[in-house]
Amino acid sequence: MADLERNSDQARRGRIVAIVIAATALFWIAATFIGAEMGLSQRMRALFDLMALGGFVLALAMIYQIWRKRQDNEG
Repeated sequence: MADLERNSDQARRGRIVAIVIAATALFWIAATFIGAEMGLSQRMRALFDLMALGGFVLALAMIYQIWRKRQDNEG
């Protein structure tokens, strides 16, 4: 029973990470497109790039946490 709960928790965390990655990618694409269409300055567009980079770093940290938790549970 504990294995089922552990697998369910890992699957839930994996889905959250997938949503974070997808949402960050969609935001980045939309911000790049809108920034180009509106003629935003390079400085403003770089801010959007940094925000997207932050989202991807967050997702990477979440993936690392999932990996560490699975390693701790295995042995």
